[in-house]
Amino acid sequence: MVSRCYSVAFQGVEACEIDVQCQLSAGTPSFQIVGLPDKAVAESRERVRAALTAMGVAMPSKRVVINLAPADMPKEGAHFDLPIAVALLAEMQMIPPEEAAETLAMGELGLDGRIASVPGVLPAAVQAAASGKTLVCPHADGPEAAIVDAASIAAPESLVALVNHMTGRQALPRPQAADPREDMATLDDLREVKGQEKARRALEIAAAGGHNLLLIGPPGVGKSMLAKCLPGILPPMSAQEALEVSMVRSVAHAFADAGLGRARPFVDPHHSASAAALTGGGRKAGPGEISLAHNGVLFLDEIAEFEGRVLDQLRQPLESGTITVSRAAAHVRYPCRVQLVAAMNPCRCGNLALPGKACSRAPKCGADYQAKLSGPLLDRIDLVVETPATPAAELHRLPNGEPSAAVAERVARARRTQAERYERLGAAVRLNAQAEGSVLEAAAEMDAEAQELLGRAAEKLQLSARAHSRAIRIARTIADLEATAQVRRPHVAEAVSYRRALAAA
Repeated sequence: MVSRCYSVAFQGVEACEIDVQCQLSAGTPSFQIVGLPDKAVAESRERVRAALTAMGVAMPSKRVVINLAPADMPKEGAHFDLPIAVALLAEMQMIPPEEAAETLAMGELGLDGRIASVPGVLPAAVQAAASGKTLVCPHADGPEAAIVDAASIAAPESLVALVNHMTGRQALPRPQAADPREDMATLDDLREVKGQEKARRALEIAAAGGHNLLLIGPPGVGKSMLAKCLPGILPPMSAQEALEVSMVRSVAHAFADAGLGRARPFVDPHHSASAAALTGGGRKAGPGEISLAHNGVLFLDEIAEFEGRVLDQLRQPLESGTITVSRAAAHVRYPCRVQLVAAMNPCRCGNLALPGKACSRAPKCGADYQAKLSGPLLDRIDLVVETPATPAAELHRLPNGEPSAAVAERVARARRTQAERYERLGAAVRLNAQAEGSVLEAAAEMDAEAQELLGRAAEKLQLSARAHSRAIRIARTIADLEATAQVRRPHVAEAVSYRRALAAA
């Protein structure tokens, strides 16, 4: 006889169902796990053996074989402990085999039989709901799994509690999903930013159209503060976007206990981050910082200090919104639809534009420092803004800026206009930054003066085809903020001014 339980293996954020089969047969007592297990899965037999001993059950004096099917798919992670234990207990007739066969389990067993938290519970709950099985997960991960309303869920604290539940001695209640976080109020507010009117305007345009932004200025002028204010003027995530973000974070074991939040992610890796940390990879080909920022903001402070090789790996993901991590034993895809915001000094010392403070190598030091950013990467940045220094003596005389709530209203209105437009056009995009080809042409209808100005600017600045399209997108966003159906000359002029700054940089 063969008893079975089910679990999952992860391909990116997708949970692939694994058939965990157990057979007891005559022969020398042994415990074998087959089906391409990694080291953590192979060690499951010791944790399962100890957990059974802790609950007063001896291992059978027979040959135990655990098969993880399909056999050609690599199995990684300690979350296979629990389904292996369930299949074994079913084969030992300690729990009903038919109930075990309708269970999708994941959890790491401690030597005392407790079930520890594991990553990927949310995608597993989605898979369990789709296949009609009951998800059994660690008690600590129950609120995460309960986000999926359609899934039947049991979240025991220990293996003993699970056996009692499956034998009908003590039923486990369905875990409750945590209330959605009201975390919008904790975001930085633009009212704290004094001065920097052009940068504030660029931030609003970037938020309205989903455009990438680069801030260049000396240290201490508020570049990082401006970037941290961006999530506060972006509209809250939809339920689908929040679920997508949570699934990525679940796989990375970074899911917040407080439930689904609607504030967009803000991820700011240090400039020493490796390529694998930023784009994904490592031994298990896990998601990188760019995927953890999916549907949110990826902030690269001191972008010129990142390795050029690392930065250039962002070029394709910024365009496509997905990244494929390829390794010898893994080929997985993660979503990474992010809005890039970067900040940098104009030179290494940061005093290039400050009278009397620039170093002896100015202005060549500035050109050399800014040349660390490759042309193809700069070509993917829509708006570049210089943030000049404000004398400290004048700061106390400047009024507070417009609050984020007022800016967020204009941004939300512009985004609704874009969504309605692209829905009428039958396009699968919602923001101007995502529009391409014929869709962009249909969306960005220009008058004659605007077309003439854009043509002259493209020739003078030698814009690439990509930069030309991005200028059109920015102009379209500026027109949307003004609730203007047609793109006009002033919109193009402002859009080109940001590209001119990029050309100068």
